[in-house]
Amino acid sequence: MLLLTMAVGLGLTACGAKPAGTNTNGSGSAAPTPPKTEAAAPAKTEAPKEEKKLSGKLVVYSAGPKELAEGIQKGFEAKTGVKIEMFQGTTGKILSRMEAEKANPVVDVVVLASLPSAQGLKKSGLTMEYKSAVNADKLIPEWSDKEGHFFGYSASALGIVYNTKLVKTAPKEWDDLTKEEWKGKVNIPDPALSGSALDFITGYLNVKGEAGWSLFEQYKKNGVAQAGANQEALDPVITGAKSVVAAGVDYMAYQAKAKGEPVDIVYPASGTVISPRPAAIVKSSKNVDNAKAFIDYLLSDEAQKMVADTYLLPGRKDVKAKDRAGADQIPTMKVDWTWMDTNGEAATKKFTEMFK
Repeated sequence: MLLLTMAVGLGLTACGAKPAGTNTNGSGSAAPTPPKTEAAAPAKTEAPKEEKKLSGKLVVYSAGPKELAEGIQKGFEAKTGVKIEMFQGTTGKILSRMEAEKANPVVDVVVLASLPSAQGLKKSGLTMEYKSAVNADKLIPEWSDKEGHFFGYSASALGIVYNTKLVKTAPKEWDDLTKEEWKGKVNIPDPALSGSALDFITGYLNVKGEAGWSLFEQYKKNGVAQAGANQEALDPVITGAKSVVAAGVDYMAYQAKAKGEPVDIVYPASGTVISPRPAAIVKSSKNVDNAKAFIDYLLSDEAQKMVADTYLLPGRKDVKAKDRAGADQIPTMKVDWTWMDTNGEAATKKFTEMFK
């Protein structure tokens, strides 16, 4: 909870001692008045710090998961009394909505599923710097902006998700999916709709260079289908219509597995991308105090527990992941997020054209 306080000084003036009354001596003349003494001024005290009362509303555009977004909304409203107006969508849909509303922006806070997308908003001058977030010092630093323009409050990793009833020997590496045995059996999310899928594709290209396109070209030749956003790519694997999702978002696989669905996930030993999910205050926000309080709430113990319970990776180093691989257990590629931001639009265009 954001604590905006006012220090109220109590100005206390020193009080002089009361003059002594007139006394007469034996001669009848007035006795001299004793010298006036001053009482020591009491030490100044400071009023207790007070929480600034919040009111009104907050407009939040949030990438999923739905249950997490709704849990955070309810928790924040209960703590602050602020009413959240929530729009939920993929990172692509959120950015498209912001573009459509550019002439008359209404959103206060955006929660995305792609760090380069948040970098892009910062570069465009659309985010507000905020450095006073509670628990910001406990965040994984690589997932957040050092100047406070966005905060990686959670993350997911990309892996090979497969149907355990259909797949007896799981593929171990990304290029395994180019083999004949997987022909026509694999989905991949659309990077124009899925921020995490875009992070994987640009991360892979960043590490492999232009040669990285050969993997995706082979995917296309082997019948890999571009299948909407993350959930749309995963659902056919759960039902058995497909066998595998390449670059499947891991928390969805863990959620489905916990519900008894026949799915599991492999992280290739050659490395994958952990995709931070950043939250940022929009510079045009009309509810700045509420927006700052919302960022603080995302980093609170309560909200970070919700993150872990949703099978996402918590953004705080001191909060453990729940019933899943932690960030330190996932082989990752060393990626340049700035390069990924700069090249994301071109990569998306080329990839989607390739998979038409």
